[in-house]
Amino acid sequence: MTASHLNRRTLLGAAAALGASALPAMAQTKTVLRISTPAVPDDWHAKMWTVFKEQLEKTAPGEFDVQINLNATLFKQGTEPAAMARGNLELSSISAFDIAKLVPEFSIFTAGYVVRDPEQQQKIFNGPIGTELFKLVSEKMDVTPLATVYLGTRQVNLREAKAVKTPADLKGVKLRMPGSKEWLFLGDALGATATPLAFGEVYMGLKTGTIDGQDNPLPSVRAAKFYEVTKQLVLTSHLVDGIFIAISNKSFNALTAAQKQKVTAAAQAAAAYNNENRLKEEAQLVEFFKKEGLQVSTPDVNAFRSTVQAAYQSSDYAKVWPKGLLDRINATK
Repeated sequence: MTASHLNRRTLLGAAAALGASALPAMAQTKTVLRISTPAVPDDWHAKMWTVFKEQLEKTAPGEFDVQINLNATLFKQGTEPAAMARGNLELSSISAFDIAKLVPEFSIFTAGYVVRDPEQQQKIFNGPIGTELFKLVSEKMDVTPLATVYLGTRQVNLREAKAVKTPADLKGVKLRMPGSKEWLFLGDALGATATPLAFGEVYMGLKTGTIDGQDNPLPSVRAAKFYEVTKQLVLTSHLVDGIFIAISNKSFNALTAAQKQKVTAAAQAAAAYNNENRLKEEAQLVEFFKKEGLQVSTPDVNAFRSTVQAAYQSSDYAKVWPKGLLDRINATK
């Protein structure tokens, strides 16, 4: 074999080796976005992340490696904000209760009858109020909220049917609430006797009469089959709950301006998908519960709202709310 042939083979071999070693380097240029969520696969809050991923594949092909981790398999529920602040996690959905622990001003959104309905929720957070509060969240938590996700509207579900028009009609009703002092305050403000009980014990508590009622969004009432052991739904609509798609500041700041825009748009598309489907589901569930034999009644919601807002405004909770914020929220139409 001639020297020229050997040189040619050596060059080709070197080029092939270089090409092979370049492949992983090219693959590594994708920005990894790991998502941690406690949502189960059939929940809209889980399905929305697939919309997020698909949207980025369309708008930024080959730029991102989106990894979706459901069922709290990557981080336990409630630990995600700290993981994002440390830079150990890129994306998650965080609750108003999570945020309020570090941004007390945000606790106004854990109070009853502050947000009227899902439409107003979006207007609040997509407007100047949201801009101001999300800036605080970014500064204090090292995470940037990208979109507001409708979680559901909480309603009162009673073991025995009764006429409920105003908070006075719930006097003496042992209403199960989640165990924190914030939730128990809300239950008492509704006129009931707030009773802490683990979610897993609620079905048996309703069946045996340990509790007289519970509060949850309608999809949760169906999923947990509470309609089997209750006779009435009172559409108090006392808490329009939301969670927020958020990204670690470390991850967000590493993106180009164009990538930031695409990631934000993907988060908003995911939230819109969730919101539309969750609202449809809630509307259908009223009819479902009627067919299951439950009485469905609507009280004087204005009487509930004024009573509950008054209870909060005279409490320690309201002391950390920015002056005039409740009035601004109430004025958002």
